[in-house]
Amino acid sequence: MWDNLVMSLDQTRSSSARAETPLTAAIMAGRWIRSAAVDDGRGRHWRANPDPRGRSALAAEPASLYAGAAGVVLFFLDLAAATGHEAYLEDARAGARYLAATWRDQTDLSLYHGLTGVVFALAEVAWATGEEGFAAEARAAADRIVRAARPLDDGVGWSRDPAQRGDGGIVLGLLHVSGMLGVPAYGEAAVEAGRRIARLAVPGHLFGDCPGLPADAVTPGFLSGTAGTAFLLARLYGVTRDERFLEAARRGAGFVREVSAVGERCALVPHHVPQGRDLHYLGFCSGSAGVARMFYELYRVTGDRGDLEWAGRLAHGVVRSGVPRRRTAGCWNTACQCCGTAGLVELFTGLWAATGDEAHLEFARTLAEDLIGRATGHDDRGYRWYQAYRRLRPEEVTADTGYMAGAAGIGAALLHLDAAGLAKNPRRVVLLPDNPFPAIPLPAAALRRSEGRG
Repeated sequence: MWDNLVMSLDQTRSSSARAETPLTAAIMAGRWIRSAAVDDGRGRHWRANPDPRGRSALAAEPASLYAGAAGVVLFFLDLAAATGHEAYLEDARAGARYLAATWRDQTDLSLYHGLTGVVFALAEVAWATGEEGFAAEARAAADRIVRAARPLDDGVGWSRDPAQRGDGGIVLGLLHVSGMLGVPAYGEAAVEAGRRIARLAVPGHLFGDCPGLPADAVTPGFLSGTAGTAFLLARLYGVTRDERFLEAARRGAGFVREVSAVGERCALVPHHVPQGRDLHYLGFCSGSAGVARMFYELYRVTGDRGDLEWAGRLAHGVVRSGVPRRRTAGCWNTACQCCGTAGLVELFTGLWAATGDEAHLEFARTLAEDLIGRATGHDDRGYRWYQAYRRLRPEEVTADTGYMAGAAGIGAALLHLDAAGLAKNPRRVVLLPDNPFPAIPLPAAALRRSEGRG
């Protein structure tokens, strides 16, 4: 096995020297995650933190995409594709069996923390393995989500939160699995729920309902803010060509541009306004890495180069910030997909795949080198990343296993970067429904050259 080969390297050397490539570091992350496996009669899930006497940065979410089995399953699908080893695919199958056995117990329907994320993971396993049983369970769970929609104001939905953490994520998930599972009704339900969101004056965050924020705060970011909702509306416009979705997406994007700090070729997005204008997150959840996705999605569906320019401005703002060498208030001691370096690796790998700009790929490699150098691997249990997941609690340092807050997502970002360097042997990577970049992370010109050689 690849992980046995990697572990045979000199254990006295630094982590950066022991794992010199994104692929070997991801394999070592897989070893850490495997040490957290819990097998029972329902399948396999993974403890959030297998450290002796350790604890997770998050509340227990054994099945979720954010921190539980659904996210870990996606990582093992990517690792199986990268290495060709059936054992990693069996890890994904075992996790999918757990999801299939437990999804009926879920009450949260959202993408990152609930049932929609489970549906997505089951659909991806069915796609990778061809096993109809997983697809059948994904359809049954998606049917439940569709049936749960209810009248809300002047439309239908599941909650009054239009952001990615609420109805926006459910809509994106249903749109994605509609094609994978061959059920047009899921897409139709998603469009109908999206119409209610599009009618909001400025689609996005509910005022002040995030913990720790003032009651009148508004967040322009991605997971719980305006940019993520504008991304959803742009995606709906791409699917339907209904101008009402594009108009609503433009309203959201306009708000984000208005509140951003703009300099020469750069832009930074405030964490919240009006109080947090000088706090600029760089990561996915509330900062540049997520907001850039929204602008790229607008460019993807409209061809407006002004949107692509804004995605580039946000990326350049990250580079100019000095990360990864310099820690900032908006990019502190955190390595994960949600608010840390791994989310930035995803952004710059995706931008290179979309544009072919070599500077993006070089910066993604710089970020990956920093991630690999920060890994802890002093024992035989693999690589993990100790981090202060919550910015306001810097003393709480943990090493989780999950996708958005731990090793699975960090490993996935490294695997996506590894795939970006394989023009002679391109492979599909697993991207979440809110990732607008190519699922085969290569510029179109590189793919054409590869096909020509074949």
